Amino acid sequence: MESSTLDHRETTLKRYMLSATSAVLILAASAFGSAKAEMLEVEKDELKFGFIKLTDMAPLAVAKELGYFEDEGLFVTLEAQANWKVLLDRVITGELDGAHMLAGQPLAATIGFGTKAHIVTPFSMDLNGNGITVSNEVWELMKPHIPKQADGKPVHPIKADALKPVIEKFADDGKAFKMGMVFPVSTHNYELRYWLAAGGIHPGFYSPTDTSGTIKAKALLSVTPPPQMPATLEAGTIYGYCVGEPWNQAAVFKGIGVPVITDYEIWKNNPEKVFGITKEFAEQYPNTTLALTKALIRAAKWLDENSNANRMEAVKMLSRPEYVGADEEVIANSMTGTFEYEKGDKRAVPDFNVFYRYFATYPYYSDAIWYLTQMRRWGQIAEGKSDEWYLDTAKSVYRPDIYMKAAELLVAEGRVEKADFPFGTDGFRPPVPPEDMIDGIAYDGKQPNAYLATLKIGLKGKEQVEGNTVVSN
Repeated sequence: MESSTLDHRETTLKRYMLSATSAVLILAASAFGSAKAEMLEVEKDELKFGFIKLTDMAPLAVAKELGYFEDEGLFVTLEAQANWKVLLDRVITGELDGAHMLAGQPLAATIGFGTKAHIVTPFSMDLNGNGITVSNEVWELMKPHIPKQADGKPVHPIKADALKPVIEKFADDGKAFKMGMVFPVSTHNYELRYWLAAGGIHPGFYSPTDTSGTIKAKALLSVTPPPQMPATLEAGTIYGYCVGEPWNQAAVFKGIGVPVITDYEIWKNNPEKVFGITKEFAEQYPNTTLALTKALIRAAKWLDENSNANRMEAVKMLSRPEYVGADEEVIANSMTGTFEYEKGDKRAVPDFNVFYRYFATYPYYSDAIWYLTQMRRWGQIAEGKSDEWYLDTAKSVYRPDIYMKAAELLVAEGRVEKADFPFGTDGFRPPVPPEDMIDGIAYDGKQPNAYLATLKIGLKGKEQVEGNTVVSN
């Protein structure tokens, strides 16, 4: 018998069993005067979602493995993708129905930076989860410039001020200082640039005619897929990188590098990945979109509930080759509330990975606007834009209306608490206080241009990059 026939029969059987179970549940609920858990009539029940092998894809794995997708009448296949570009392209063409995405990807695609397509997100996947790692050679050169605690260990957070003299030494020796990040519109690119710029190191501009991102750069940033980061560092092709877990901890375990800072220390509780679908998908399959959002919210809750009590079970799940495929010990090093910097220097970082606390899954407009400000800061958005443009763009991509409808259904079903969601919000987080940012500069998503004006390095106002020069038009 052909495999496709077997797959079809298995799917048909699953549908029959699920329908029968749902009917029993609804009848039983009706007998008690309530039918809270009645399933949405989904328009498309067989779905394929993409992801990259990072621990923050966890909500997808959990929703599948714990049956949350099936509870919503969805039969989901999860498929690892080679890199972020392939992942986005396959969502656009419909080969994937949706995917674990870099938060900048739906925004960049929608405004036409890179591939042009209208992508939306009804769900933010997590907060924090990234780190910046340098090679052992660079770490030894940085150490004399880093304050020490009484026990001799470095004082954290480590600022890029300590890296600046190292880069200057490389330049004196005629060597370019190269660092890796995962994609031009990734959080990692913007966080690495933010950290470098806060230490007075120019990470380079983009322009309409030069998309390398290295114009005027003192540190040259280039793209490396996450799982390849440690090997690229070990080969000496790059001297440091910014990436999500478990690829910073992998460098520690291999003894080839030292994570110097987490993104939690760059911006406390910063937004990370999102779940992305095309606007056409959301419009054509509204109930399916609600159903998958419900399943992902439940998965995020499970990951954080009871003070992260389920994290080791999640680690075992993620270590499987079809998901992240790294050793349990490596994944657990950051996933369970700790983070190891130098070998043996393990510190408590309970919020390194946040999936549900602090309204982590709500797609805030202010999160979207921060990414847009960084695109503008470094020239990916070539010309100045009004504050209204930032808000309108954020609203066209981030869909809290879908998210809150899913949340309301889950509250009605008794699966979540109403207090877990920001009912009544205007879609903006409170302004980020200066002490929560590595450069000591507050961020207010309602005033993007005023925020850009406070940043010492980067484009602002009417400035543009022409050739190798910044001009004001």
